[in-house]
Amino acid sequence: MGLADKLIVNLCPTGMIPRRAKVPAVPVEPAEIAADVRRCRDAGASMVHLHARDADEEPTWRPERFQEICDAVVSAAPDIVVVVTTSGRNWSETDKRAASLTVTGPGRPEMASLTLGSMNFPTGPSVNSPQTIQGLATAMREHEVVPELEIFDVGMADYASFLAEKGILQSPFYANILLGSLGTAAVSAANLAAVLAALPQGATWALAGIGRYQTRANTLATALGGHVRVGLEDNPYEDWSHKSPAANARLVERAVRIGRELGREPATPEETRAIIGLKPVTRE
Repeated sequence: MGLADKLIVNLCPTGMIPRRAKVPAVPVEPAEIAADVRRCRDAGASMVHLHARDADEEPTWRPERFQEICDAVVSAAPDIVVVVTTSGRNWSETDKRAASLTVTGPGRPEMASLTLGSMNFPTGPSVNSPQTIQGLATAMREHEVVPELEIFDVGMADYASFLAEKGILQSPFYANILLGSLGTAAVSAANLAAVLAALPQGATWALAGIGRYQTRANTLATALGGHVRVGLEDNPYEDWSHKSPAANARLVERAVRIGRELGREPATPEETRAIIGLKPVTRE
């Protein structure tokens, strides 16, 4: 099987919203996150999108917490592709949002999320001004971190192409398309097709479905030759009809099973770097 048929499984294990009272399997402490990433790596995940939480489960931007988490993750799963968040959902200052980019040593991030516009989530707004987006893109370039382009509707894809034309975004392009959140584009083949048509040329893309739409989105992306994002950040339930709590490894296993049924084996981290166009990484 060639690289074109391999399936990248991007794990989002924690996010900023899930709390153990409602999502009992969400990992919080660095050692918990690392152990969960190891289980998911064994199940077929090849990259991980990391948020940082303090012990009280509250999100934090502090670089020392990101350092702890990234170090623990690469100790447990040395070959995993490390992605950090620059989310502004809880704080707007660009320096705080870019603090995760300063992680050093073996846990140094290869990629970081870059949300390409403002939007409404069911619980409140996420504000991403053009100045902030461009400032974060510049910071990523200075730290030699590849943006993980987070796209919730076609306008954000158009903006990615605009920034690429201006040289503010540079290849390689990896787009993480997130559909199904109330207030942004719904999960549909038509919406996905519109976003794909607007992406920068040559972009690698993955699809995430929010909440009950995660499996539908995984299947759609896999069938169309894209890649997938799964995890408790996006989806708290394994079975929405019974509201049975999910675990990250189980969500990865399901995505891998769907991929295999459609003739696509999960990509290794080394293959994932080759597909996206990332530099090879060796961690000791």
